[in-house]
Amino acid sequence: MPLPDTARPWLVDSPAVAAARAAGRPLVALESTIVAHGMPYPENVRTAREVEAVIRTHGAEPATIAVMDGRLRIGLADDELELLGRSGQAQKVSRRDLPAVLASGEMGATTVSATMIGAQLAGIEVFVTGGIGGVHRQAQQTMDISADLQELARTSVAVVCAGAKSILDIGLTLEYLETHGVPVISVGQENFPAFYTRDSGYKADRRVDDPAVMARIVRTKWDLGLKGGVVVGVPVPESDAMARDEIDAIIEQALSEAQSRGIAGKEVTPFLLARIKALTGGRSLAANIALVKNNAAMGAKLAMELGRGRGGKTGMWV
Repeated sequence: MPLPDTARPWLVDSPAVAAARAAGRPLVALESTIVAHGMPYPENVRTAREVEAVIRTHGAEPATIAVMDGRLRIGLADDELELLGRSGQAQKVSRRDLPAVLASGEMGATTVSATMIGAQLAGIEVFVTGGIGGVHRQAQQTMDISADLQELARTSVAVVCAGAKSILDIGLTLEYLETHGVPVISVGQENFPAFYTRDSGYKADRRVDDPAVMARIVRTKWDLGLKGGVVVGVPVPESDAMARDEIDAIIEQALSEAQSRGIAGKEVTPFLLARIKALTGGRSLAANIALVKNNAAMGAKLAMELGRGRGGKTGMWV
């Protein structure tokens, strides 16, 4: 997607990202909400640095996206990452919030949807996250559907994740993606993963284990003018996975507690993740950290293959 002239002043590359562009090295986008809101300090900052290191190990350059000083930052320096994870001041920024937070000069941590927007504007084709949002349980009554799904329908970025978060209705989430023409790929198995657990019980559209084959599918989609993302589901490593029956029971308990406390809207997900961590004795946090690193390795491999297909011209503003 060509970068609109009016958008260019709002984007700022970090020195490391600018150097990678100049060298023709692939870029991999990372969200900042997982740093500011997804994990406690200092695990959040340590994990972010480790995830960035994984991407560099595989030949690509990480670009953590956030809003700082009235600009959409494409890549963060180490001290900026520390500030984001430690301050507690960053607003949670989705597509809806992005204009207001940028215009006000406030600090913002980008969700999946806002990170996808930033990645596409910056010419980055691959984005690594933990798990995508989706259709919430009981959405028939609440109409609670994540903005991530509509972003996947319109923004052309490949999203590497450990599936949809286990707190969601994964069956309805996959139905929504099918309706909007978003291909769903699973790596290493036929079924789509479910964040803390390897198997959601629902089949993905296609199993693809080879990053080169995956890159050809992604590139072909966009070459045909079929806008929108591609979801790549990578199961959490077996050694860190949780049993589906166990995590389902814990989620049901957490959902019941949220309902009894009147917690709704954007406050539901952080409450559920915090309660799941407490109810699992921290095992859910360990699984979250492991799956993000695992996703980062696959995302870097995919970015490298997409770069080869473009003759090394990766992550370029055009």
